[in-house]
Amino acid sequence: MPRAALLSLHARVEGIEPAGWEDPSLAQLWGPRFNTYVVAACDFALFSLGRLPDDARGRERAERMAALLHGGLADARMTDRELGARLGLGNELRYAATTGTIAIRWDGARAPEVWTVPPPELTAAEAQRELARRHLHVFGPSTAERFARWAGISKRAAIATWAALEDELLSVETPLGDERLLAADEETMRAAETAAAPARLLPSGDAYTLLDGAERGLLVPQEARRNRLWTPRVWPGALLVDGEVAGTWRRANATVRIEAWARLGRAAREAVEAEAEALPLPGAGRIEVLWD
Repeated sequence: MPRAALLSLHARVEGIEPAGWEDPSLAQLWGPRFNTYVVAACDFALFSLGRLPDDARGRERAERMAALLHGGLADARMTDRELGARLGLGNELRYAATTGTIAIRWDGARAPEVWTVPPPELTAAEAQRELARRHLHVFGPSTAERFARWAGISKRAAIATWAALEDELLSVETPLGDERLLAADEETMRAAETAAAPARLLPSGDAYTLLDGAERGLLVPQEARRNRLWTPRVWPGALLVDGEVAGTWRRANATVRIEAWARLGRAAREAVEAEAEALPLPGAGRIEVLWD
C-alpha cells in the first residue's frame, strides 16, 4: 500500500521524505490478489505480466478486460470509478492488470487513477521466472507453494516456474523441511551477521512480516505473541528492537501507540521513541508516542 510503502522505505533507506512513495523510481499497480502495491518501476512487468494466469480462461479474461480498458481510457487518465461507470464494470476491471499494460496511482484516500502503458518487452514466462527470483532473494529459502501464495498465482504455474529455475537453485534443509535457495545468494546467507538497527517500526504488511503458517513461528516463536502480531483483522505494525520483533505498534493521526512485549531498557525506549518521531508522515506535525 502507498502509505505503508513509505514507512517500509523509511525503515531501510536514509533520507526518505513524506512524498517518497511518489518518487519516479517507483510505480503502482494492482498486484497479488489485486491489492494496490508500490514496486520498483523497473520491476513493473514482473509484478503484473509475471502474474498473468496460466489457464486459457483466465488469460482470455485478462486480455479481454485490458482491451476494454484501453478502449475506455483512449490514452486518458481517470479514476477507476469513472472508468467502471463508463464501461459498466466493477472490480473485475482489475483483471487487466496482469497484462502489464495498466498502471495506477492511489494516495490511500480517494479512488485510484488508472491509465494505460506500453506492453512489456519480455514474455509472461520470463517475467514470472524473474518474479520467482525476487521472491527467493527476499523470502528464501522457500518453496513453489509459498511462491504461489505470495504471488497470487496457481500452484501449477509456480511449480513449472520452479522447475525452469532448477539450475539456479540450491536444495537446503530448514526447520520447515526441504526448500530452495538461489545459488547466487548462498554467500550472503553464509556471511556473518551485520549489526542491527537499535529500533525500527515496520508497517502492517511489510515484507519482513508477510509470512504465512509455520513461517511465522520462525520469526516469533511464542504463540501468544504471534496472535498479537498476525491478528484476524488489520495487522498492527511490528516493533523491532536490535533486529528482533519486540512488540507491535499502531498509529492514529500524529499519535503512535506502542505495545512492547517485555520491559525495555531506557536506551531501547529512547531509540524506539526517536524512530517513531522520525517517521515521514505527511502533514502529521509533531508525533506523540504512547506506551501500552
